[in-house]
Amino acid sequence: MSDEEPVHVETSDAVTVVTLDRPKALNALNSTVAAALGTALEAADRDEAVRAIVVTGTGRAFSAGADLKAVAQGDTLTDPDHPEWGFGGFARHTLATPTIAAVNGLAFGGGLELMLACDLAVADEEARLGLPEVARGLAAGAGGLIRLPQRIPRAIALEIAMTGTPISAARGYELGLVNRVAPAGTALEAARAMAATIAANAPLAVRESRGLMMRAAHAEENGDAAWDDNAAVMARIFASEDAREGPRAFAEKRSPEWTGR
Repeated sequence: MSDEEPVHVETSDAVTVVTLDRPKALNALNSTVAAALGTALEAADRDEAVRAIVVTGTGRAFSAGADLKAVAQGDTLTDPDHPEWGFGGFARHTLATPTIAAVNGLAFGGGLELMLACDLAVADEEARLGLPEVARGLAAGAGGLIRLPQRIPRAIALEIAMTGTPISAARGYELGLVNRVAPAGTALEAARAMAATIAANAPLAVRESRGLMMRAAHAEENGDAAWDDNAAVMARIFASEDAREGPRAFAEKRSPEWTGR
């Protein structure tokens, strides 16, 4: 696939896989890639048949981050039509559908920030993760300095950001930055399996549970606002058709038929 078509999309069994396909450029991102990635994610998110999204790359990189040649030419690295989606069309793109990063290789700079924009991450055992911006007089401005200390201990996040030294997939797993480490060459397969497990569950319950956890992460644990939000979410879930279908299917010893309502 050419740089003019830098993103490949495939949907099957309620899972959409969005693949960055600029292997010669280590899947670096420019405004063209940002537009393609952001549009693909938006389309998948709007598709009621899609219950999980996997983001991955081709070749030896998930993404090397910003295309510095494009930066030197004044490229914004965002979708010209949707700058609100942020870097790569994803860093600030609010999605309701669960997202999983299948980190097939190195994820540096903006590549790591794309991984952090996903809900979950599966990494190839040979993958390397890092924020090397400081070595180039830059900084991780696409959410890395915000999201990384939310995912791992602050002192470790500071070390990664200030030294620019990458870590291994195994170290990422130890820190809780990566959910699973897959044998070499199987990150996408493992991410698909995780996505299939999510997609098999009641979509309304998954979506509402995800949303509540995201909001609760920034709320006071025992504050009224968090518990009011919790009550509202539970009310929506337990009043749904899926909440009736799940127990009924269990009692009838059959697979549930989810409607997402």
